[in-house]
Amino acid sequence: MSDMEIKVPTMAEYMAKGEAPDVLFWVGCAGSYDDRYKKVTKAFVKILNAAKIKFAVLGTEETCTGDPARRAGNEFLFQMQAMANIQVLDGYQVKKIVTACPHCFNTLKNEYPDLGGNYDVIHHSTFLQELIDSGQVVIADGKPFKGKKITFHDSCYLGRANDVYQAPRSVIESLDAELVEMKRCKTNGLCCGAGGAQMFKEPEEGNKDINVERTEDVLETGSKIVASGCPFCLTMLSDGIKNKNKENEIEVLDIAELIAKNQQL
Repeated sequence: MSDMEIKVPTMAEYMAKGEAPDVLFWVGCAGSYDDRYKKVTKAFVKILNAAKIKFAVLGTEETCTGDPARRAGNEFLFQMQAMANIQVLDGYQVKKIVTACPHCFNTLKNEYPDLGGNYDVIHHSTFLQELIDSGQVVIADGKPFKGKKITFHDSCYLGRANDVYQAPRSVIESLDAELVEMKRCKTNGLCCGAGGAQMFKEPEEGNKDINVERTEDVLETGSKIVASGCPFCLTMLSDGIKNKNKENEIEVLDIAELIAKNQQL
């Protein structure tokens, strides 16, 4: 499927027809603007199209959830952004939201209810696992990951903040890949170094950047692929792999990209 064939309907288009999608795909800032994470957005949309999921995006009506503003200490800006989004979501009577960003996921799921925004919010790894379990996504016969060593990096906002550990691992295992855990994983996972708005500033003084430390954990596993479910983590791990001059040996891929490659989408 070429990029020209990617179908991404908007909520406004559904409303104009007097219809409603089953799920809203919250793209997020990274999925919209970051060149690397746009590829993840496309991969996930291709999977949704192939599985015939009735979904829509907000398009130009979507703005930042306010997560970076709140983490950086600007509570006023966070509440302004959140209230504006809630108004749009409620205007479309949105019930279910799926997002490929754990920061958006955590904010929409756990922090919007305090401001009156109540939605069923799930991360795309959980959604993909559900599609595989229901047979809506059929895993192609072992290719191209059969027997390959893949390690998974737990995003802080997906793992420790929301206890989503098994879904991304189930997706990886469905590919007949060999899941190799890092010594620090799940509840003991190490942050990539981007959380808490650290993504947008230089690190404090120290003897090593956190993403380099985390990359060393990846290298210890002997994996040729490190999987992620977060745009911040994907960036930090990619930078860490480059720091070690291993970018030609180790791929950093999102969970959705693994499935899209398996499906040859």
